[in-house]
Amino acid sequence: MSVTGGAAVAGRHAIAITVNDVPRRATVAARTSLLDCLREEWALTGTHAGCEHGVCGACTVLLDGRPARACLTLAVQADGARVTTIEGLAEGDRLHPVQEGFWECHGLQCGFCTPGMVLTAVHLLETNPAPTEIEIREALAGNLCMCTGYQNIVAAVAWAAARLRERSATP
Repeated sequence: MSVTGGAAVAGRHAIAITVNDVPRRATVAARTSLLDCLREEWALTGTHAGCEHGVCGACTVLLDGRPARACLTLAVQADGARVTTIEGLAEGDRLHPVQEGFWECHGLQCGFCTPGMVLTAVHLLETNPAPTEIEIREALAGNLCMCTGYQNIVAAVAWAAARLRERSATP
């Protein structure tokens, strides 16, 4: 038996994870990271492999609604969980407000850090709908960007917060 109760076959473990509201199954080695499972098993390449040590935040996903480093999380640990990746935020052609904020406020350059930044910001705004600039910066402190200098990223999150508050105030 695997750590999470799935059947083990020759060192491999059956897992079932709901990713972006789609039930998915895979049989993985015990040491397979959630990052590798997302990218290699299910071709969800929006989650980026950066440092692979949990430092840069490029691989951030929402695991049961909370930011998690997919490079440090084993796929077997996510068995039975709900995972949201950057691919799961937009509703059809309509961007999530945080994605829209990054677009509107030029919060990205090369885009490598963007998925992790966006998902971290989504969680922040779900838990704090009116963050201050300092709170935004603190929430994003675990996500590294080598291009932007962060000012436009912070502006993008503030823009998204205002947009989400407007939407919730409209009946």
